[in-house]
Amino acid sequence: MSGDSAQISRIGILTGGGDCPGLNAVIRVVTKAAILKLGLEVVGIEDGFLGLIRNRMRPLETRDVSNILTVGGTILGTTNKADPTRFATSHDQDGNPVFEDVTQRVLEHVRERRLDAIICIGGDGTMSGTANLISHGIPCIGVPKTIDNDLMHTEITFGFSTAVQTATECLDRIHSTASSHHRVMLVELMGRNAGWLTLHAGLASGADVILIPELPYDIELVCKTCQERSKRGKRFTLVAVSEGARPQGGQQVVDKIVHDSPDPVRLGGVSVVLAEQIAALTRLETRATILGHVQRGGAPIAFDRVLATMFGHQALQLLAARTFNQMVVMRAGRLGTVPLESVANQQRTVALDDPLLAMARDVGTCLGD
Repeated sequence: MSGDSAQISRIGILTGGGDCPGLNAVIRVVTKAAILKLGLEVVGIEDGFLGLIRNRMRPLETRDVSNILTVGGTILGTTNKADPTRFATSHDQDGNPVFEDVTQRVLEHVRERRLDAIICIGGDGTMSGTANLISHGIPCIGVPKTIDNDLMHTEITFGFSTAVQTATECLDRIHSTASSHHRVMLVELMGRNAGWLTLHAGLASGADVILIPELPYDIELVCKTCQERSKRGKRFTLVAVSEGARPQGGQQVVDKIVHDSPDPVRLGGVSVVLAEQIAALTRLETRATILGHVQRGGAPIAFDRVLATMFGHQALQLLAARTFNQMVVMRAGRLGTVPLESVANQQRTVALDDPLLAMARDVGTCLGD
């Protein structure tokens, strides 16, 4: 590393949003490199922005991050309900949350802890919260993580490849059950409004039907695919469906509304709805499985361990060079940076001309359109 870091003596590090494999790898490299290479103090901020709001922080030493490279989740904890600009501080007489902007409280805690800069690890929600800190004069560096792979300006985020591997293994297991029982088996995967996880896992498992949010599906076409396979002697169909998939002219299936969350809509249940429709229209035995949070957990695969370490190390190089308010990205296979504000409040979805979609169609995969 190079650069004048004399004016930087203490940094904070937080993990925000949903957990994913590889978070601890970033915490490890940032803490070790900051202490051993730059001679800095490192403060771990607990539970993402909630730690900044409630002043929950603790010093991190090299011993605190030893042996965590292979561990899933985050040793600092995380939450997706702590947006300082809209934080639920109380409830009204009807039980509805009352929101306040507590950014000033966050700034006071940053000053109290004497944090010269903060490294924020997270997805689009975390980067939006980080952009708010930057607008109030707090130097920040972003490190992209999400199993959804939906952050702008980076072709991949750590955690995604592990989630694809986990989802693929689950699809493989359900594939054998579908074949044995001659059933239509639907597997619902995460991803919100982006179909990357479903598309990659569906292709890797040889799913017969892949339904993603970017391509609203025609239920009649999906049923036709199942029936034609049955007539050809393929007495089963494996369907990989994203939680954000929706029918042509229809809406996404909402599982619940979390009123005290910055992103209150929780998608889920489209596979159950589809299973009932397919069974009624085709008279084929149909089952649905929602993978849920199993996709988020477990140890990161080797690729994500290396990628997360690369991202974290690049963040420290930016810190050493006093290049703040950037997010680390991977583009064309090379590390780079983009202004962090350019990532906030955006989502990278599957382009309709993505080569993977053409490849899927060419091998006979039904995409519902």
